[in-house]
Amino acid sequence: MEQSLKPVWGEKIEKSDFAFPPQHQNRQPGFEYVMKPLPTSECGKQYKKLENKVALITGGDSGIGRAVAYDFVKEGAFVVIVYYDEEKDARETSERIKELGGECLLICGDLKDASFAKYCVDKTIEHFGKLDILVNNHAMQFIHRSILDIPQEEIEFIFRNNVFSFFYLIQYALPYMKKGGSIINTTSVTAYEGNKDLIDYSATKGAIVALTRSLSLSLAEQGIRVNGVAPGPIWTPLIPSSYSAKEVATFGKKTSHVPMDRAGQPCEVSPCYVFLASDDASYMTGQVLHPNGGTIVGS
Repeated sequence: MEQSLKPVWGEKIEKSDFAFPPQHQNRQPGFEYVMKPLPTSECGKQYKKLENKVALITGGDSGIGRAVAYDFVKEGAFVVIVYYDEEKDARETSERIKELGGECLLICGDLKDASFAKYCVDKTIEHFGKLDILVNNHAMQFIHRSILDIPQEEIEFIFRNNVFSFFYLIQYALPYMKKGGSIINTTSVTAYEGNKDLIDYSATKGAIVALTRSLSLSLAEQGIRVNGVAPGPIWTPLIPSSYSAKEVATFGKKTSHVPMDRAGQPCEVSPCYVFLASDDASYMTGQVLHPNGGTIVGS
């Protein structure tokens, strides 16, 4: 059997590896052993999924970002954690990363400021010498029972925080990212099913979906993949800082239309980011994963 035509997974697979010579089989479902080249069905070697990769994770001090940082480190990555002002949470995250045998760079500041976004990328390159993975994960949300109650200054604030900052980071990070790099944007189930009390927040998350899809088309030829994750109700600090104590007590229950009848934990979301950042997702770009407790949404 000719094995020379079989791509070895774990190595870089180029477009040329998938030039199939003319062939036909006269029965269904067909035989794999006569195919040229053979399909790649097993990794050629065992290794950590993100070995020696450098990842910049925003909102990495707590919640989903913290869980992503821990999982990335376990898979061999070095991480840069950007956070707003949650010093204690950030220090605890950094200490845990060190316990896991990883290396972490903490950067504190406001990503609504484009110059700070540039600073984050510059410090990453200065410290680690490269940038392979960008995780845009930070967000804020404010409850309003009517669109008439949303102050106009809040609309600008939340778009600048939740969307503009993603653009800033991507613009500054992209010149350093090479073929095989990965950009992962955190959107939300609210981008797909809406939320009557989070109208401006939901709108920002819809914008992130459109950004993810459009940017994936733009960067496909450069070999940089762009995907998203759209969590459902996840137990993070954003929840008690957004909702009343009474609402928190029922967070994620069926009153929130979650089929699994509970909120999720950050560690139930973070594996999506590991997958999208790794070569396991080498044939995925422009896609969004949905760890949301069973809520059925459109693509």
